[in-house]
Amino acid sequence: MKKICCLLSGLLLLALPLAAQDSIAQGDAAYDGFDNAAALKHYQAAYAADSTNCIAAWKVSRAHVDIGEFAGKEAQRTNYYAGEKFARKAVALCPGDDMTHLTLAIAVGRVALMEGGKKKVELSKEVKAEAEAAIKLNPRNDVAYHVLARWNREVANLSGILKAFAKVLYGGLPPASREKAAELFQKAVELNPGYVNHHFELGITYEDMGKPELARAEYEKAIALPRTVFSDDVHKKEAQERLDKIIKKMK
Repeated sequence: MKKICCLLSGLLLLALPLAAQDSIAQGDAAYDGFDNAAALKHYQAAYAADSTNCIAAWKVSRAHVDIGEFAGKEAQRTNYYAGEKFARKAVALCPGDDMTHLTLAIAVGRVALMEGGKKKVELSKEVKAEAEAAIKLNPRNDVAYHVLARWNREVANLSGILKAFAKVLYGGLPPASREKAAELFQKAVELNPGYVNHHFELGITYEDMGKPELARAEYEKAIALPRTVFSDDVHKKEAQERLDKIIKKMK
């Protein structure tokens, strides 16, 4: 399945005009260099050259979401909603590509942070559905497992009052548990053990489950791994802070 998905992405990329192919290559180089602003500029150029190709669309979405992650409130809102818009374009263009569904799951999750009430509940359900769609299309998409794991933990951690409130007013949320979150994070780690955030979020989940020794091991792994994406330094720093607290409690 992974080979098929990769082949599909390769064919879609080759179908782009040469100018768009070049812009995506430049965007990828900027992304690998942790320069999200430059990556966005190049991906936007690729989309302008061919607005029918989903690779350009989902990469524009990803860049917007990445820029929004550590931005101020207004810039965050602007980028998250732009990310959602382009992710929806990508899914409409390529509903059989796992990356379009993954990108939409992530973008919708970020937009949900900006919303409240019924809209937040609806978006939360969509995050789960889109992450599951990505996994169905590509069972080796580690980040899709990560997103679904994070969804399980966040929903499981809602207070009983909030869950009851959501059920009465908005029809409730699908069932979720910390145990399921841990299982899904473990799957993400199995598929991509070199990804810092898989270990970091698994560590948080173990802490929530009252398993500090397991959490400690995951934080140590996160800290020891090399940086591969722009947000790793932040996650490694937070992992160190959490690790220090665990060690202090164990003394």
